Amino acid sequence: MYNLDFDTPANLHFTGIGGISMSALAEIMLSRGFQVSGSDTKESRITDHLETLGAKIYYRQTAENITEDTDVLIYTAAVRQDNPELEKARELGIPLLTRAEFLGQIMLNYPTAIGVAGTHGKTTTTSMLSQIMLEADTDPTILVGGIMPAIQGNTRVGHSDKLITEACEYTNSFLSFKPSIGIILNVAADHLDFFKDLDDIRHSFRKYAELIPEDGCLIINSDIDDLEYFTEGLACRVITVGSDPDKSMYSPGNIQYDHLAKGSYDLLINGKKSFHVRLNVTGEHNIYNSLASIAASQFMGISDKDIIAGLLAYGGTDRRFQFKGKVGDVAIIDDYAHHPDEITATLKTAKHYPHNKTWVVFQPHTYTRTKALLPEFAKALKDVDNVILADIYAAREKNTIGISSKDLLNEIKKLDGNAFYFPSFSEIENFLLENCSPGDLLITMGAGDVVKIGEHLLGN
Repeated sequence: MYNLDFDTPANLHFTGIGGISMSALAEIMLSRGFQVSGSDTKESRITDHLETLGAKIYYRQTAENITEDTDVLIYTAAVRQDNPELEKARELGIPLLTRAEFLGQIMLNYPTAIGVAGTHGKTTTTSMLSQIMLEADTDPTILVGGIMPAIQGNTRVGHSDKLITEACEYTNSFLSFKPSIGIILNVAADHLDFFKDLDDIRHSFRKYAELIPEDGCLIINSDIDDLEYFTEGLACRVITVGSDPDKSMYSPGNIQYDHLAKGSYDLLINGKKSFHVRLNVTGEHNIYNSLASIAASQFMGISDKDIIAGLLAYGGTDRRFQFKGKVGDVAIIDDYAHHPDEITATLKTAKHYPHNKTWVVFQPHTYTRTKALLPEFAKALKDVDNVILADIYAAREKNTIGISSKDLLNEIKKLDGNAFYFPSFSEIENFLLENCSPGDLLITMGAGDVVKIGEHLLGN
């Protein structure tokens, strides 16, 4: 694999530069004095921002975008190998690096490089820990997979020795990373278009843990099944966080929720009360995300005062139980949940939120995930007062396996759930306007564009 000299500015080209992760890497390299070009299929707020920083952006991916003075081409996993830019780079002998390989090389330039991994909660925990690091004036470089209000985007270029990033397991991307602090929040079946099964996923997370050096630290949820599989024989320090104080170094005690489902608790370290934590985000799952953030912060030497202030200052990221507004006294929440475990966590949060009936508009994400986890999706949704299903959001896939939202509808009904299906957003919106009552709670849920339903109802 080609290794870039980060002390010698070069000409870099990013194929797919408009993506939320690729744009972050491009911004880091622009800040280091590198020449950056890139291509994407359409103009966006992200590409406009990069252009103001000096990047040259093409809105067609053609061979002509790659010239002999291009030193390295970086591309995402979504880019096909017959992409004309990749083919031209090979023809000219220009080195190619995947996004994950390139990020791994960037991490080597930061003595404290934090990788936040897990099937769920990566964006929230990365943002939560970032907020603490900002509160402590550590001047971190931040790469997050969502829009974080505190940095007004998905990227912050700092000037210290600290970097924090999400570490996604899909296509084993995170195995190219170089973390000095690794976090594993949870391990569940997902991305089964790539992984063979849960054992295959667990194997990848074990390999990720093995990447952490001897003077580094693994922070891991002790509630994960067969925890020892991930921790046994590691050279690095291991810190456990979880619900049981008897098997977790960090655990919560005296958990309480306010009228908006925002949690507070006493932090227990090795079973003994340390300090009180108050969160400005909803749900039990965020209590455990905060435990991982606290453990990482204390490992870095951040004070309790800054940890407490940072957690209270963190108000969430876009599309994570995000209050969008009210229409006809119906509260509209938007949530990114697209896996059964995430749906369960979101609905558990909703129980603490003031409302009468709950309406969930769920848009399944990818055909393979819907097919592989169909019974689990139905089980997660069966007890909701009213479930409205939109068509599956295809993302990177084509429907070659004959699955549809009607299949999920039938599974929910088999479990005596109350579910409906409509093929268009406009039909869903009309149904909601006719049936929701004042005091009800409407949640638009999924990783696709289902957020548009709530925004349209609100007149946005």
